[in-house]
Amino acid sequence: MTRPNSAKYLPLVFLAASAFNSGCQKQTTSDNASATQVQSTATTQDTTTAAKTPQYLSQPLVTDIYTADPSAHVFNGKIYIYPSHDINAGTPENDNGDHFDMRDYHVFSMDDVNGKVTDHGVALDIKDIPWAKRQLWAPDAAFKNGKYYLYFPVKDKQDIFRIGVATSSSPTGPFKPEAKPIEGSFSIDPAVYTDTDGTSYMYFGGIWGGQLQRWAKGKYDSTAAPEPTTGNALLPKMAKMRKDMLGFDGPVKDVVILGEDGKPFPATNHDKRFFEAAWLHKYNGKYYFSYSTGDTHNIAYAIGDSPAGPFTYKGVLLNPVQGWTNHHSVVEFKGKWYLFYHDTQLSGKTHLRNIKVTELTHNPDGTIQTITAVKS
Repeated sequence: MTRPNSAKYLPLVFLAASAFNSGCQKQTTSDNASATQVQSTATTQDTTTAAKTPQYLSQPLVTDIYTADPSAHVFNGKIYIYPSHDINAGTPENDNGDHFDMRDYHVFSMDDVNGKVTDHGVALDIKDIPWAKRQLWAPDAAFKNGKYYLYFPVKDKQDIFRIGVATSSSPTGPFKPEAKPIEGSFSIDPAVYTDTDGTSYMYFGGIWGGQLQRWAKGKYDSTAAPEPTTGNALLPKMAKMRKDMLGFDGPVKDVVILGEDGKPFPATNHDKRFFEAAWLHKYNGKYYFSYSTGDTHNIAYAIGDSPAGPFTYKGVLLNPVQGWTNHHSVVEFKGKWYLFYHDTQLSGKTHLRNIKVTELTHNPDGTIQTITAVKS
């Protein structure tokens, strides 16, 4: 979820679209951005600027509020999306992402990928989480034991990111949070995968503002650098879930990501190293671990033979989108695979995003076709 807002971090492919983005920013400075406003702005551009307008592969699924980090699941034959909810909080912007000061979650559903998107309203509010202080970042959801579980990162009263869990009898909530965070949890971006044998695992972690680097030595260190500049890259984390899905069943372990040479990535390899946004899906008996590379803006993926890894890097799943970085999910629905992701089409601002979906294709050899979601 960490997204610096400085223009120097934006992918070069989007610099040609800066005039369009500037116009969008003037039109969508509130939480309630609408497609009508964006379209109105676009029509006022002169011929030269219009020629530079980005061409988007997909359109926003939600246009009346800002949404990001979409975690999609199929429950009861429908797609349910659990995104974060961006707002204009007025919090000063910085490289730790303090301006991503989100305060609640909405749940959305779709009967069909091309169908109507239903907003089921607020499913969980930060004021209802007794141990939470600020920044309700990217969540995930799961179903087990006849219950629905919503997993979320939020900073506690000491300003340390922990991961919490809330439960509901409905996939749309409302969700009731547990009184304390999951014991042994830290950092951000929980993603829960349940294997075909019924065992569930949580994958999590994010560097820079996600604080994963502060746990590199096993204890929290607020003075740690955003990431190492020598040695191997920091790795995401995973833990087996208890049967009740409310805690970890065993220790937190590294998710090992290796290059095709069998070696870990050095910390300086920002094109391939893990930054945040872990996700796991299974296809043809193989496990696909995908993630964001953060400051290089890719969604990359690696393949393994076990949900515990190790995973071997295979390439880029999604090229950079408009905005600073990305956060995604991969889900199968009615025999096809889909990628949910976000960009900043509605606002042009990195902290006010909108969720999207496009079809994803696995190649016969098991690799994934790289998706380009925007062209200038």
